[in-house]
Amino acid sequence: MGPRLTDLARSQLDLTKVVPLTCHGHSRPVPHIDFSSTVEDDQYYLISACKDNNPMLRDGITGDWIGTFLGHKGAVWQARLSTDATIAATAAADFSAKVWDTHTGECLHTLQHSHIVRAVAFPMQTSPQVLATGGYEKKLRIFDLSRSNSGSNSSSPTFPSSTGENGTGVTSYEIGPGVHGGTIKSIVWNQDYNILTTAAEDRKIRWWDLRSRHPVIEYTVEGTIGSCELNTLAVRPNDPGILTVAAGKSVYLFDGSSPGRLIKKSDFRYEVASAAVNNETGRLVTGSADDTWARVYDLRTDEELEVQKGHHGPIWSVSFSPDGKLYGTGSEDGTIKLWKACREPYGLWR
Repeated sequence: MGPRLTDLARSQLDLTKVVPLTCHGHSRPVPHIDFSSTVEDDQYYLISACKDNNPMLRDGITGDWIGTFLGHKGAVWQARLSTDATIAATAAADFSAKVWDTHTGECLHTLQHSHIVRAVAFPMQTSPQVLATGGYEKKLRIFDLSRSNSGSNSSSPTFPSSTGENGTGVTSYEIGPGVHGGTIKSIVWNQDYNILTTAAEDRKIRWWDLRSRHPVIEYTVEGTIGSCELNTLAVRPNDPGILTVAAGKSVYLFDGSSPGRLIKKSDFRYEVASAAVNNETGRLVTGSADDTWARVYDLRTDEELEVQKGHHGPIWSVSFSPDGKLYGTGSEDGTIKLWKACREPYGLWR
């Protein structure tokens, strides 16, 4: 266990001046962070992917270190928690995705691929039994974690075998073979279980129907995609959320309940590496590939409200906590910072 930061965390987050809580422990850049939903007693957790091969789990409110998942032999590009924070998934440069028990730190499954894995996603449900992966193979794959066999992958014989810790195979299949024209950088499972969203280096956002295994619709963005995340809040039960895409010098906001429906596009003077929205307070936060600052905007007017300084490298990932009271940033400098978010709404934005 790491040092207890609870008192320091709470005092810093209560200051009027925005002073971030800095979470140390990683030794290389942090390309992705992810909060769980709220669990017992309004608690939630934070997982971070890192190029030091060692994803970490933290208390999402205080930043306290809980544990490190050991086993990857390459940079971890993305890490996600199930909504109930009972399991985690990681995507890595060692050609594998792993599924972890967050209570014990045990690796439950090692899902082998033939190239670097950049993206993973769980459905929005407790104790999920399936996992989506994507990466340099340009393949969107669905793994059934509840089923295994001792032979080859019978549903998709062209896939490499994927093994759990007991050596048994994990059943998987591919969605839309040959459709992606570039590395899959992010996967989002929508509130509707049957709809998945992918963001790829071919500059296309695609919405997929698991029933037909074909794209429902696709949208081409104008620049290189930095991040693609579904922003939801626990204060809005069954919130379909807003799909927030950072690409080039723009942020695209899509309706989480209507595949492909663009709500708004905001343009900036810098390359946007990451972005997240809080629809309760009408806030948009961006990280830039060109500098080290987190910028906060009014979601309705695009007025710049705050510029948060503290990182020493580009901010590759931004994520709001499920209660919307803070947001986290993951940076090239190897740190995660937790920033207090304004609790007073600027006016709800819809």
